[in-house]
Amino acid sequence: MQNGAGGIREFGRMADGAKVQAITLRAGALSVTLLTLGAILQEVRLAGVAHGLTLGSDRVADYEGAMRYHGSLIGPVVNRLSGAEARIGDVLHRFEANQDGCITLHGSAAGTHLKLWQIARATDTEALLTLTLPAGEGGFPGRRQVQALWQIAAPASLTLTISASTDADTLINFANHSYWNLDGSSTWAGHSLRIASDRYLPTTEAFTPTGAIADVAGTAMDFREGRAIAPGDPLLDTCFCLSDSAQPLRDVLWLTGQSGVGLTVATTEPGIQVYDGRNALRPGQAPHEGLAIEAQLWPDAPAHPAFPSILLRAGESRAQTVQWRFAAPQAARP
Repeated sequence: MQNGAGGIREFGRMADGAKVQAITLRAGALSVTLLTLGAILQEVRLAGVAHGLTLGSDRVADYEGAMRYHGSLIGPVVNRLSGAEARIGDVLHRFEANQDGCITLHGSAAGTHLKLWQIARATDTEALLTLTLPAGEGGFPGRRQVQALWQIAAPASLTLTISASTDADTLINFANHSYWNLDGSSTWAGHSLRIASDRYLPTTEAFTPTGAIADVAGTAMDFREGRAIAPGDPLLDTCFCLSDSAQPLRDVLWLTGQSGVGLTVATTEPGIQVYDGRNALRPGQAPHEGLAIEAQLWPDAPAHPAFPSILLRAGESRAQTVQWRFAAPQAARP
C-alpha cells in the first residue's frame, strides 16, 4: 500500500473491534474523505463553501446502524429484487428477504456496504479499494472480485469506477448511495433538479418496478427542464431511465442548491435512482435532509426481461463509472 500526503488515518472501530480507516483525497478546490467500511464517501468539501455537501458522520456506530446506506457503495445488487429470488440460467436462486418479508433490498446482510474493504493503493488524488465476495454468500453465486477506484481532479471533480469479475454466472449492479444537500440546511427543499431522462419506472406500493416503462411527459417525473423541488412534490424513490444499455460517460443530472452551489452527475449507467430521504435519518436529524442520487442499472432487472440485464457471466468483468463535478455559487448554474 502506498500512502500519499493526503494520508490514511484510523477513523474508528466497529462493534466487533475491527479498525476502520479514513483516506483523504485533495485536488483543486475539492477534498473528500473515504472510509474502508462500505467504501463510504464520508465527507465532501468545496473551497469557499462553509459546509459539507454530503451527509456523513464521525461515528462508526452510525454507519453500522441507521446510516448504513449513507455514502456507501452498495452491491452486489443495489436496490430491490422482488420475491427475494432470481433465475440465473436454469437455477432459481433465493436471497435473504429484508424488506416486507419478500424483497431483497441492497443485497441484504450480504451487502457490500456492511463490509471492510482493503486499501490496495492510495495517493493524494486516488484510492483503490478492493473486496472479495465469497461464492454463495447471501444466495449470490460466484466468487466475485470487486474494485472501487476513486479519483479526484482539479478544479473539482470526483470519479468512481467500480469493476467486478466472477468465476460463475451471477448478478452485479453496484451504486454509490450518497445523500446530497448543497446548502447545509435542515432539508433539501428549494434545490433545483434537472434529469436528462424521457422515461421512468413506475413502482408498486413496495417500491418495486411494475414492469412498465413510462414517459415522463405530462407527469410529476418530468425534470428535463429542471425545476425547484420540495419534499413530497413529488414523492421520489424512482429510477429514471437514461438509456437501454451502458453508454460512454455523459452528464445526466444537475442539482443546484439555493446557495448556488452546483453538482453535475455523469455516469456510464442506463439508470439513475433518486430517493428523497424521507426515511433516511441521521441521528438527531429530520426527514428529507438529503437527496440520494444512485447511478445504476435498472432495479429488479431479473424479473423484467425488457430491462437491461444485470447478469455477469463467469470469466467476464464489468466496469461502471460515476462522476460528480462541483461548482461554487458564481459558476453553479446549469
